[in-house]
Amino acid sequence: MGSAAAYLRALPNSNQKVGVIGYCSGGRQSLLAACSLDLDAAVDCYGAFVVVSPPEAANMRATPIVDLLANLSCPLLGLFGADDQYPSPEQTETLRALLAEHAKEFSVHTYDGAGHAFFAVDRPSYRPEVATEAWGEIWKFYAQHLSGQK
Repeated sequence: MGSAAAYLRALPNSNQKVGVIGYCSGGRQSLLAACSLDLDAAVDCYGAFVVVSPPEAANMRATPIVDLLANLSCPLLGLFGADDQYPSPEQTETLRALLAEHAKEFSVHTYDGAGHAFFAVDRPSYRPEVATEAWGEIWKFYAQHLSGQK
């Protein structure tokens, strides 16, 4: 991701700003990248296992990344479903509290009636109204943090 960000910044028409976005495990990766690289905006769409470990039955190797949150290099937009289990609303609130504790710039939205993968048009979990509203938040967030010169 660092090489991709450097490539984008080196383009002749670049404004030098780079943002990331991810869904599910990609949301976790987006946050991880924002805690590890110099970025300008990050969007985490229901990224799980940021503040807790996966259940043993999941047979996953992910570990919580709470110890990296102090290194968050850019504003974060978090989009979550109130009916999700991973991350649950409690886990989302823990993330919110930790970001506030570290005085990080962030905005977290939790949508009622939505679970995991509410953006996924090919799944029963798709919630068009919620996805449309959340896309509006993403566009506003990126317009605020990625337009103009660095």
